[in-house]
Parts: sequence; structure tokens; C-alpha cells
Amino acid sequence: MSDYSLIAGVDEAGRGPWFGSVFAAAVILDPLKPIAGLGDSKVLSEKKRNYLFEQIQLHALSWCIAEASAEEIDQYNILQATFLAMQRAVDGLLIQPEAVLVDGNRCPDLTMPCEAIVKGDSKVAQISAASILAKVARDNVMVACHNQYPQYAFHLHKGYGTKQHMAELEQFGVLPEHRKSFAPIKKLLKEGI
Repeated sequence: MSDYSLIAGVDEAGRGPWFGSVFAAAVILDPLKPIAGLGDSKVLSEKKRNYLFEQIQLHALSWCIAEASAEEIDQYNILQATFLAMQRAVDGLLIQPEAVLVDGNRCPDLTMPCEAIVKGDSKVAQISAASILAKVARDNVMVACHNQYPQYAFHLHKGYGTKQHMAELEQFGVLPEHRKSFAPIKKLLKEGI
């Protein structure tokens, strides 16, 4: 990949949760404007992620955040929906990259060369930047979902399968944005909750 100068990093956020879209971001960094502090979004503090989220949007050559809905996750499965979100993120870049580096062990179907890098979000700056954009964007949507559905603590558990989320489901039922193909939700629907 060192032969290419315009390389986009791609990562996702939200493959595991029971609720909402899976997000992906694609980022082409500007070599003349390096961003200090990039790293795996999961190990950065929320404050640091939010700061870097703004820095990436200000200084990257091009960036795009995309998603695949809970409905698409149920229709295609989580892996294919993740790839769909990644394709949308790459397609949404205003500058077409020459190559793409993706966090993980598999690449989505793209029109340019693509390489998957395991733990790429902690090894490659472009992927770190993409991981931060995807995670912060998804977290922001989860906070908005809490405002829409205040009985669910989406601002805290972010739609992941926590005890609290399960208790909320049992008390208040399944929402339209829940992933109905995921086993715990499927089981609740079968039980008529």
C-alpha cells in the first residue's frame, strides 16, 4: 500500500449493540496537517474522542460518515450491513482514494485496492481517525435516541446488550430500531414482549 498517496482508512462502530444502525467512517488524512493523539477510539476518553472528532473534520483531506439501518442489518445480517455502511462511507468521500485500509480481517467490495488490517485502529492513523468519527457519530445518535425514548438509557448503554437494556426491553418492549434478527430481541418478540 506504500505505492499509494491517497489512502482512506475505514472502520465501523456499533456491530454488537441490539439497537440502531451500524456506523462506518472513511478518512483521508492530510500529510501536511498531522493530528496528534489518534488511537483506537475504544481506549480514548469520551472527551478526547470528541476533541479528535472535531480535529479530524477540520484537518482531514476528506471524510465521510455513513450507516446501515437496523432494518438493513435484519435484512442482510450484521457483517453485510457493516460492509454496506463502509461502502457508503468510501463512496461519500469528496476525494476518491487510490486505496483503502480497513480495520479487521475482511474488506468490503470496493472499486479500489483494499487491505484489511487486524487491530488497524491502533496501528494506522487513517483507521484510527475513521474509528473515532464512527464511534462519536453513533454515540451522538444514541444520546438523541435517549431524548426520543427517555425510558431507555441509550445515552448510557448506547444500545449494547447490558442488564439495564434487557430490563428496559422487558418493561417497555421492543422499539422499531431494535435489531430483530439478534437473538435476545428475537426471543423477546417470540415471547410477545
